[in-house]
Amino acid sequence: MIKYFILFAAFCFPVLVINAQTAINYFPGSNWEVKTAEELKMNKRLLDSAVNFALANENKIDKDLRIANLKAYSNEPDYKIIGPMKERGGAAGLIIKNGYIVAQWGDVDRVDMTFSATKSFLSTTAGLAIDKGLIKNVNEKVKNYVWDDSFKGEHNSKITWQHLLTQSSDWSGSLFGLHDWADRPPKEGTIDDWKNRKHNEPGTVFKYNDVRVNLLAYSLLQVWRKPLPIVLKENIMDPIGASTTWRWYGYDNSFVNIDGLMMQSVSGGGHQRMLRII
Repeated sequence: MIKYFILFAAFCFPVLVINAQTAINYFPGSNWEVKTAEELKMNKRLLDSAVNFALANENKIDKDLRIANLKAYSNEPDYKIIGPMKERGGAAGLIIKNGYIVAQWGDVDRVDMTFSATKSFLSTTAGLAIDKGLIKNVNEKVKNYVWDDSFKGEHNSKITWQHLLTQSSDWSGSLFGLHDWADRPPKEGTIDDWKNRKHNEPGTVFKYNDVRVNLLAYSLLQVWRKPLPIVLKENIMDPIGASTTWRWYGYDNSFVNIDGLMMQSVSGGGHQRMLRII
C-alpha cells in the first residue's frame, strides 16, 4: 500500500505531500471530463489570466532542442548531447481540479520532453523507498547505501539523502563522464579554480546542479536494484490509471551493472520524455 505521493518542484524542494489514494481519486483514467470554472467554484477571470500568462511567456528557445541546448550550455566544458531528443512543440498545458479539466491550451496530445519536471518523478521514487523501508531516514548518510567510491572522502561521506533531495550536498566528483563543475560553471575564473574550490558544508548552500540530481537517481537505483521507471510504473502510474506510452530515459552511457544485469540509471534533467499519461 502506497502511503505517500511526494512531489518536488524543479528545484527539488518539497511542495506537496498527499495520500496516494487521494492521488488515485484525482486521476480518473483515460476519460477525463471537462467542467467550467463556475461549476468548480473557480474565478474564471483569474483562470483565464493564468492561461494567457502561460501563452505569453512561452520560452523562445529554438524548436530544435539540439541547437537550443548547445547555445544554453555553451559555457560548460565538453558539453554534448547523450540522450534522445526531438523538435519541441509550442506552449501547452492543462489545469485540473478535483479530477476535472477546467482549462487547456495548445496541443495537449503531443509527445514532448518534460525537462526538470522529471525531478518530481525522481523524488517520488525516493519517497517510495522510504515508505517501503528501503531507506530508513532521509537524514541517513548515502554512503551507508552506496558502497562504491561515489561518497568516499572527507566531504562526500557527510552527504545525506536530504542533501541530495534539496540540492545542498555540494557533492564533488564525476558521473557518466560529467563533472560536478560542468553544470553552470562560474563565469569568472578557470575550471581549475572551480575544481579546487573550498566545498560548502552539506546542507548549508543550495545550488541547482543536474549532475548531482543524476547522482540521486544513480543512488536510488542502488537501493531499489531495479530500473526506476519500473518502480514508478508499478507504484504510481499503474495505480492512477496512467497510459503505458510514457518513457523515462537516461543517458546513452548511463548503464550500470546491478546484480549481474545492465540497467540504465535515469536522468532528472533534460534527456527524458514523459509522454501523455491521461
